[in-house]
Amino acid sequence: MKTSEFNGKALNPTPNTPQDAPETVSSLSGDFSHALTSARIACYDDFRSAPRITEIAPNTTAEFIEGLASTVYAQAQQTGGAIPYTVIREVSENFIHARFCEIVVSIYDGGNTIRFSDQGPGIPQKEKAQMPGFSSATDPMKQYIRGVGSGLPLVKEYLSFSHGRITIEDNLRTGAVVTISVAPEQDQAPSKHRANAPRCNSSDPHLTDREKDILSLLMKEGSLRLTDIKNDLDLSPSTAHRTLRSLEEEGLVKSIGKMRCLTDFGLGVAEDLL
Repeated sequence: MKTSEFNGKALNPTPNTPQDAPETVSSLSGDFSHALTSARIACYDDFRSAPRITEIAPNTTAEFIEGLASTVYAQAQQTGGAIPYTVIREVSENFIHARFCEIVVSIYDGGNTIRFSDQGPGIPQKEKAQMPGFSSATDPMKQYIRGVGSGLPLVKEYLSFSHGRITIEDNLRTGAVVTISVAPEQDQAPSKHRANAPRCNSSDPHLTDREKDILSLLMKEGSLRLTDIKNDLDLSPSTAHRTLRSLEEEGLVKSIGKMRCLTDFGLGVAEDLL
C-alpha cells in the first residue's frame, strides 16, 4: 500500500487512510486562509423522511467556520436542541485539521444530537484528542484556531456536566466522525437544589445590572471562557473576574475547567430575568 499525501508530507498508511482515499489538498488553500469546498448540513425531523439540506459555500476560513457553526446552532435550536453555540463552534473549528474535506453535519434527535463528519486524514489517537495539550495544529492553522489542544477536551468536559457525551469514530473510507449529544431537558432528572432554591426576581437589589448581563449571556450560550464574557460584554479583565467570582460565591455560576456556566439555581434566576 502506498503512502498518502497530506499537507505536503507523506503519511504512513493506516486503516483509516486507505490507498484510494480522496485527495484533500484542493479543499483548503495552501496558507489555510480559504475553505475551497462547500459543507452540507442535514437536519432531520425523523429518519422516516429525507433531511432538509443547507449548503455552506466556500469562504475565508474565519467566515466559513463562523457560518457553519452559526447555521448548525440555529437549526439545532429551531428543532428544540439544547447544545450551546460554544460547543458547536469548538467542534466546527476542528474541521481545519481535516482541511475542510467533504464536511457533512447531521442534526437529529430534536437537535440534541449533532454528528460532524469529514473525509480528511482522520483522528488515529481518539482518546488523546480528548485530553488537554495534545494537538496537531500547525502554525498557519493557529491564525484561525487556538491550536493548543483544548477544543475537544472543553467539549467533553461541558457535556459530562450536561448529561451528554462525545464520541469519535472513523468514517467509512477515511476521515473522522465526531458526535455530540445531550439528553432532552424533559429526560434529565430535576435537581433537588434547583427545586428547593428560591426564585430570584430581576429587581433583586443584590443582583447588579452587570451580573444580570452575565447570567443572560450564559443562559444563551451555555458555557463561555472568561475572555469570551469579557469581550462580549465589553468588560475589563478585572471587572469580569470580580463579577464572576461574586456570582460563583452566590451559587449562580460554576467553573468547569476554564469554562463558566450556570448552576441549576443560576438558571432559575436567569429565567426570571426574561
